[in-house]
Amino acid sequence: MIVSASRRTDIPAFYMEWMLARLRAGFALVRNPMNPAQVRRVGLTPEEADCIVFWSKNPAPLLARIGELESFGIPFGINFTLNAYRADFEPRLPPVETRLDTFRALAGRIGRRKMTWRYDPILFTPEYDETFHIDRFGRLAQALAGHTERCIVSFLDFYARTVRNTAGKSVCDPPPKDRNRLAAELARIGREYGIEVEACAESGLCLPAAACIGSSWVRAICGRGIDERKDPGQRPLCNCVRSADIGSVNCCPHGCLYCYANRTPGSARKNAAAYDPASPFLCSSPA
Repeated sequence: MIVSASRRTDIPAFYMEWMLARLRAGFALVRNPMNPAQVRRVGLTPEEADCIVFWSKNPAPLLARIGELESFGIPFGINFTLNAYRADFEPRLPPVETRLDTFRALAGRIGRRKMTWRYDPILFTPEYDETFHIDRFGRLAQALAGHTERCIVSFLDFYARTVRNTAGKSVCDPPPKDRNRLAAELARIGREYGIEVEACAESGLCLPAAACIGSSWVRAICGRGIDERKDPGQRPLCNCVRSADIGSVNCCPHGCLYCYANRTPGSARKNAAAYDPASPFLCSSPA
């Protein structure tokens, strides 16, 4: 079983004490986001978990505890989201240079093959236009050369909460020809720095289809074969293999306006305030 930690919130940035406590306990309890009364037990021992895939925009707290994390004997990889938006869209992230240092330090510790760079989501405004993305992506790719082998990109999906939270920011949905022109340029830049650029859950884009939890990447993390069946709980265009997510929705304090998992930044901060590192649930009590 692959453990996902987590598509729903940034566990490495905010909840590493809980993560380490659950590893010591050997399990976590997870509520179904669609039916909170439905609870799943996810084993967190080397016998039950093939590996852990962490998702984060700022895994510096994970880096600080990496020796303790490695002591549990479960291999892991990191999907590291690194954009270059300013505080108008990503208000609570450290400076880009600080996060680049974290990325490079983690790659030096666990190996570049276990580090995936996510440039995601790509959004367009009058300020964040094609020229902006080409310039910033190029700077990031140059800084990450030799520290990762792949980058996964995707364009912003306009869910209702995303539209609501970005109201007034002039976010637009570019036509397919503009997406493909930018995607082709990002792929060219990636090749220049030894990074393969792939697309997550995108239709008709001129990039290879990605899998954020893909079979070949997970085999590289685990060093052995895994269950390669497609995850039925993800979107139809998603190529990820099966995993068990141990996070909770609506509890990520980063406050990114485009976030798919938070209803609103305010409600996420309120739920995060209920965080108890000793609870078997993340940001939720057993009652």
